[in-house]
Amino acid sequence: MELICSRYMLFSKSRGRFEAIMQLWVAKVIFMKIDFSGLESTAPLCGASSEMFDGFSTSPSFQIPDTTDFDDFQKEAIQMVKPAKGTTTLAFIFKEGVMVAADSRASMGGYISSQSVKKIIEINPYMLGTMAGGAADCQFWHRNLGIKCRLHELANKRRISVTGASKLLANILYSYRGMGLSVGTMIAGWDEKGPGLYYVDSEGGRLKGTKFSVGSGSPYAYGVLDSGYRYDMTIEEAAELARRSIYHATFRDGASGGVASVYYVGPTGWKKLSGDDVGELHYMYNPVEPTIVEQEMSEA
Repeated sequence: MELICSRYMLFSKSRGRFEAIMQLWVAKVIFMKIDFSGLESTAPLCGASSEMFDGFSTSPSFQIPDTTDFDDFQKEAIQMVKPAKGTTTLAFIFKEGVMVAADSRASMGGYISSQSVKKIIEINPYMLGTMAGGAADCQFWHRNLGIKCRLHELANKRRISVTGASKLLANILYSYRGMGLSVGTMIAGWDEKGPGLYYVDSEGGRLKGTKFSVGSGSPYAYGVLDSGYRYDMTIEEAAELARRSIYHATFRDGASGGVASVYYVGPTGWKKLSGDDVGELHYMYNPVEPTIVEQEMSEA
């Protein structure tokens, strides 16, 4: 019993001594003054003349925004620096299936970065998605949707419907709303119920329809599409209408151009019908007629 008491007293003393040492160490760290003058941006360089660094002697600074609602300020700032984008995509349902068309120009404001962007993305053999907005956002989320559609097919032994795929994408984008995504897409395809067409945007919005056009050139495409659309068109007539709508949009909209790609989605899946340069389409729809002067010169 005496041995146990002596060991307990020894342990208590050593524990108290340890706690005292830790308290002294913490106090030393708190009140210790560390010299950071060598790390300051105003510290002179070894062997450098002060006249050389007169313009760099002060550290950079910026004014903190004077606002009570920082969330609204952040949204306005994002919109202020957000680059302008442009594209033209369209899709419509007719008696034979769904016709999808798009241009191929990628731009950022007045800068044209590419003339060969693939704006119609194959989600699966029976479903297509269009790109409008941020190229990276659209491409990533369409490929992500393709993976989820394939997993659904493997798990349920049947293809996902166009309605289900569009709802899946809308739910994903809704969970990221307000985070800077820029997506305006159409999901077009053929399932057990026939042709389907939905519009989905980055705010989680989802619309079902028979005729959509998305992008900066969509007002011009709608003008041609509305005037020539009929439900009982043949595949050739629908393809020509889609091609002509994209051409007229690229002719009037500077942010659209490149190649007019046309896809058809039917009971056997999607098929690319054409990919024509809009410059060649211009002379096809507007043939150059020889002038009187040229005729006289040729006769002479």
